[in-house]
Amino acid sequence: MDLLLETDVPLAAMNTFGVAARAARLVRVHSQLDVRQLVDHPEFGIAPKLILGGGSNLLLTGDPRQLVVKVEIQGLRVVRDDSDATIIEAGAGVSWHELVRWSLAQGHAGLENLALIPGTVGAAPVQNIGAYGLELAERFHALDAVDLTTGRVVTLDATACRFGYRDSLFKHELAGKSVITQVRLRLPKPWVPRIGYADLERHFAKLGVAAPDAQQIFDAVCAIRRSKLPDPAVLGNAGSFFKNPVVNRTIRNEILEDFPEIVSYPLEDGSYKLAAAWMIEACGWKGRELGRAAVDARHALVLVNRGGASGKEIKALAEAVQQAVRQKFGITLEFEPLVV
Repeated sequence: MDLLLETDVPLAAMNTFGVAARAARLVRVHSQLDVRQLVDHPEFGIAPKLILGGGSNLLLTGDPRQLVVKVEIQGLRVVRDDSDATIIEAGAGVSWHELVRWSLAQGHAGLENLALIPGTVGAAPVQNIGAYGLELAERFHALDAVDLTTGRVVTLDATACRFGYRDSLFKHELAGKSVITQVRLRLPKPWVPRIGYADLERHFAKLGVAAPDAQQIFDAVCAIRRSKLPDPAVLGNAGSFFKNPVVNRTIRNEILEDFPEIVSYPLEDGSYKLAAAWMIEACGWKGRELGRAAVDARHALVLVNRGGASGKEIKALAEAVQQAVRQKFGITLEFEPLVV
């Protein structure tokens, strides 16, 4: 089937910030074959490309000049199910939350802590998404991707993907150079609940539930996320806009001397993760507005489009927050979303 080119496509509904922008040219891919045809196309093959999934980790500051490749590959299936683990496969265009919901409905637990994270399955490994005490890397088995230069299909395991905190190979060497088409996840058996995260502990203590099942954890995560984070369908946002900075013990101790209340978490390698939300709030930015953009009043890590904000306005707000934190704490917060 020939690839269909769309021109002058509005993108406001394709990014969760709801920022108005237009793609001069857009192609939708529904299969691995479509992506390979795209690479082989005499014109599209050599054109610079912007890969677009759910647009939940993206800030458009203008009309993208690249050919926008909208990944809409569907499909959910169990690849293997034995006494050791269940391996499930999802197309890159599947909604991440739908995958989590589907896997539980099929009786396969293990992804429930990652419920309600916006975006698509294909974007999940790029960001190494994580929440409530679990990261994608811990459930990752392998992915298939098409090289945008050669058209070759490659399969990468967790080691090859080089996962880090909100990081992967796809943010570095492979940025914009491949399209993820399928992702396979490994859900280990026996299932062990992951409820050590403070919000979950408080939630189940309040309910008097000592040993929640996977569905109860899924429901709890959804409830907590809805109570703390704005719904992108109501108030445009991309979830956490800033990464929690990771510093060594020396820097953490220096900051502690001046700010003993700062929230930090020890990591296995001896470094410390600092709570960016705490620092932003300490700088007085929580709930503050800059034009039509604002720092969310409930969660300081979230920047929101109050209505009609441009990508440039949101970026200006992000940079103002970044500067305030740098001046007060000597730490430069990194953006989580891709700024285009």
